[in-house]
Amino acid sequence: MTSNVTAVSYGRNMTPNGLEQLRSVLASHGAAVQSEASHGDDRYQVHIAELDLPDATAAGLAALRRAVADTAISGMDTALVPASLRSAGRKLLIMDVDSTLIQQEVIELLAAYAGKREEVAAVTEAAMRGELDFTQSLHARVAVLAGLPADVVDKVREEVKLSLGAGELVAAFKAAGHVVAVVSGGFNQILEPIAGDLGLDYWRANELEIVDGALTGKVLGAVVDRAAKEKFLREWSAAEGIALEHTIAVGDGANDLDMLGAAGIGVAFNAKPAVRAVADAAVNMPYLDAVRYIGGV
Repeated sequence: MTSNVTAVSYGRNMTPNGLEQLRSVLASHGAAVQSEASHGDDRYQVHIAELDLPDATAAGLAALRRAVADTAISGMDTALVPASLRSAGRKLLIMDVDSTLIQQEVIELLAAYAGKREEVAAVTEAAMRGELDFTQSLHARVAVLAGLPADVVDKVREEVKLSLGAGELVAAFKAAGHVVAVVSGGFNQILEPIAGDLGLDYWRANELEIVDGALTGKVLGAVVDRAAKEKFLREWSAAEGIALEHTIAVGDGANDLDMLGAAGIGVAFNAKPAVRAVADAAVNMPYLDAVRYIGGV
């Protein structure tokens, strides 16, 4: 028998007992383990099990994912990935930016210069939980920036830090010949130098309006919202000749849900509960490069 699904487990406190629990759940759904291997470093451990799953349809895979998630094995998470995705010659990795590719929410860093950080952070949290319309909430949050000197953008850019493992993740995908993209509800003025430094193939974000050396409190053009993120995933994968089944999307908020749902596998990265509940996989530790193991890179 050959493997048609791979169980990729990762965590900072994985135990033999946890892996036995996983094997039990897999076996109860008829998944036969073909081979196992261990990876990782001093940050986290990785366990990869190649499986033969009798029902590897979308419905069968979803059922197994629910069973594994419901087991809630302590110290580890497990992604169940179609073997066809992991073995694909070319893949597209697409990521959200704020609280995914980078550690911060840029709008909150900007708002701090207007003395409105806490107010804006509360709105951001509600929007990421899916409680507010993203476009309306973005306009409201950007409005508080009106009148700030444009050089605050440069100051905020210096405050931004990549998520742990982000550089390694991008480098690994690029070195293997895959395509890496990011799409953000944040701002081009912050994202452009990051995209250049990382050598991203595609990137898109909102544009802050600047007039006479000051922020106007507005964004130019259509907002990059939930629907736009999915649209860019589809456009960029088509432009590269990469099937959607061979794409990996990573995000943390409600604004990412359509993109995560359309990708071959959607990964919730330290995400809001509503996102974790529907994503195909979850990474609940600060190391973004765990996604490379999910993608088989």
